Amino acid sequence: MIPLEPWLRARRDEGRKLLVPYLMGGMSEDWVESLQAVVAAGADAVEVGIPFSDPLMDGPVIQRAGVHALDRGATPARVIDDVASAELAVPVAAMTYYNIVFRMGHRRMARSLRAAGIGAAIVPDLPLEELDPWAAEADAAEVATVLLVAPSTPLSRVARICARSRGFVYAVARMGVTGERESLGSDSADVVRRIRQVTDGPVCVGVGVSTPAQARAACAVADGVVVGSALVRRLLEGGGPDAAAELVGQLRAALDEI
Repeated sequence: MIPLEPWLRARRDEGRKLLVPYLMGGMSEDWVESLQAVVAAGADAVEVGIPFSDPLMDGPVIQRAGVHALDRGATPARVIDDVASAELAVPVAAMTYYNIVFRMGHRRMARSLRAAGIGAAIVPDLPLEELDPWAAEADAAEVATVLLVAPSTPLSRVARICARSRGFVYAVARMGVTGERESLGSDSADVVRRIRQVTDGPVCVGVGVSTPAQARAACAVADGVVVGSALVRRLLEGGGPDAAAELVGQLRAALDEI
């Protein structure tokens, strides 16, 4: 397992902008090959979705991918095993919802992630006030729990979230569910500035980052970006590993220009 935060800090401190693509686990027969392809194309870490039937934070594209995965028989255990089989050379963060974590059990979930080489978890519907039972097991398994800061989060709460977040702080670019956007607006820069006031940890912007130009703009203030819907849409359209690698390569080239 590659620890997420030291890895991202080291790359950031070298002057590299961080690129974290998101893929839905189990969405297609060749999803593991797509995962390997985005790493080869320049990803600094990857986020893997564990499909859930009621994904509150996700928009239509990620929802469709989740339905495809569930229809194909994807389960948390199968997705986790697939990640282990991929033998990736960068850190992996699993993204799912608390129902999955609770059903699997905090300890079993944390230890399963660790055994598969998954060094972080993102559970967006688990609030800070209810985090401790999961976080205790995650910390014991050396699995980082990445927390999110939204445009609406007051500064006092931002400080508490950042103090507890591990791996990186996920800066939500705009209110609403995941999905491609024509413009990020000014919310993402404002969120990152508030986060910067209270932590020196890595900060990555996600939710709406869709194009190389948007990734470059977000990284004018942030350390990196998470790109999900734009990538998943290409895979849903049948693009496969080559299409995934093409988009990640374009994003990587844009960030390397900064």
